Amino acid sequence: MPQSHVPVRVFLADDSALIRERVAAMLAARAMAVVGHAETPQGSIDGILAAHPDVVVLDVQLEGGSGLQVLRAVRETAPDIAFVVFSNNSAPAYRKRYLGEGAQRFLDKSTEFDQLVPAVETASQH
Repeated sequence: MPQSHVPVRVFLADDSALIRERVAAMLAARAMAVVGHAETPQGSIDGILAAHPDVVVLDVQLEGGSGLQVLRAVRETAPDIAFVVFSNNSAPAYRKRYLGEGAQRFLDKSTEFDQLVPAVETASQH
């Protein structure tokens, strides 16, 4: 009997419930498992460290703070977790900072939505 495929485990850190729902549906369609979500920096950090996903889909702007707080805290404690930043705040300075802090990809929600699933798949294999 073939070995069952273990789905990519993803955590969603985004302050928009609508975006979280849309992304979760896209990932589920590709047999990926959303293992948690949060809309605040501390909720994201706590949830990510508890669930230890393969990949975090992270927004730049979270309720009450920034995704950078999450990226730094998690990378310090669990450097094996991959990050794909997915944001409307896609100015070059944001891209440079997040990629410099260790994110695998930085995607613009308004122009690169269709690239999210392949980016998560690639990041999970890092």
